[in-house]
Amino acid sequence: MKKIAILMCALCVLSTAANAADTTVQKRHEGIKNPPSKEEMAKIRKAREEAFEQKLGLTEAQKIKARELRQNAHKQMKPVIDELISKKKEARMVKMSRIAVQAQEEKLAVLDKEIQELEKKANGIRKKNMKEFESILTRDQRKILKQMKEEGRKRFEEHRGQRPMPCPEGGAPAEASK
Repeated sequence: MKKIAILMCALCVLSTAANAADTTVQKRHEGIKNPPSKEEMAKIRKAREEAFEQKLGLTEAQKIKARELRQNAHKQMKPVIDELISKKKEARMVKMSRIAVQAQEEKLAVLDKEIQELEKKANGIRKKNMKEFESILTRDQRKILKQMKEEGRKRFEEHRGQRPMPCPEGGAPAEASK
């Protein structure tokens, strides 16, 4: 009889702990909504693109040229980004592997160097694309673009650290830090 009573107490404690843990996870995820679908993202991107073009007052010829530049940059950037994602995934796998610490550190050092080079290459492509885009703008449009960039940086700094960080796989949201 005592064994049954002890077993019942243990079950109660375990179920209470599991329930409390589930409630904690739910509370942490309340502020995070599901990401938009690809179709929704396409609509959002299109609306932003149109608002951007309208705010700059682009002509039809400029809009066409801007789209061509964007498509060209995308073609240049895609292989770099794909390789960057691959290298980052490889680095995560090395971190999770059970190889010797020294061998792990050596592999990570090589991967980090490769990742840095890929990021430099991607930034070079972005800068080149921005210069090409700015070359199709009038002086007034460049002034408006400069102002838009400054406003964007200001907004970024104001909201930096206020949004919850994405959840690591299977975990709770990471704390945002300034």
